[in-house]
Amino acid sequence: MSAPAVVAVADRNRLPDGPTARLRWAVADTVTLTVRNLIGYLRVPEALFFSSVQPIMFVLLFRYVFGGAIHPPHGSYVNFLIPGIFVQTVAFGSIGTSIGLAEDLQKGIVERFRALPMARSAVLAGRTIADLVRNVFVAVIITGIGYAVGFRVQTNALAFIAGLGVILIFAYALSWGFALVGLSAPNSETAQVMSFPLLFPLTFASAAFVPVQTMPSWLQGFATHQPVSVVVNATRALMLGGPAASLVWQSLAWTVGIVVVLAPLAVRRYRRIA
Repeated sequence: MSAPAVVAVADRNRLPDGPTARLRWAVADTVTLTVRNLIGYLRVPEALFFSSVQPIMFVLLFRYVFGGAIHPPHGSYVNFLIPGIFVQTVAFGSIGTSIGLAEDLQKGIVERFRALPMARSAVLAGRTIADLVRNVFVAVIITGIGYAVGFRVQTNALAFIAGLGVILIFAYALSWGFALVGLSAPNSETAQVMSFPLLFPLTFASAAFVPVQTMPSWLQGFATHQPVSVVVNATRALMLGGPAASLVWQSLAWTVGIVVVLAPLAVRRYRRIA
């Protein structure tokens, strides 16, 4: 066994004993890598800028270009639109998880982490939590631009915050799915190419931008019951009013189901390559 390998094994042997100590160690490692990933965003301001510009462009385009032609069954189109923009934007933001992990693999950073006395779970957890924090920032931007173009909450501040919570935890669940994509891609460019075809049908064949009733009958069943539509409808009910409890529970069920299925697959893939 080579000297570096002996050192790595020795370092791993110094990991704390006992479940409580190991949990604290894993939490500390996760926080460290979360901060590292957030600093990475700040060091590439161009990427942060364009990730902020995209939702603004979608709001303005749909509000002023398509808004006159789309008539939702209840209320104004801008109120109908903004909850869909929230979900669409954070869902597309989750693709950053796949790109970031693919870049770390391509640059050999994951191999460096492997040689350190750290919890392996921290690599995936730190990446997904950092992307969750970024989505919070983007949600604040959409709220501001939404109010600037006429969006108004029809319920109350608590329900609005609950709607954002439903959106953000759904985006966090998607991040685990895109973590699997990033770990399976040979590079960041391929990860991006692999991610968009998975997300485009879910976001645009949904209730995010147009009423499902205007779609062809053969598409309405899929568009009504797929996860993006469920989350969008739950968010609309919380922000604009209407029966929300059933929709919120359905959205949470989708969120939990995505994590239960995809997170173990991502962890398994990570263990195989790392």
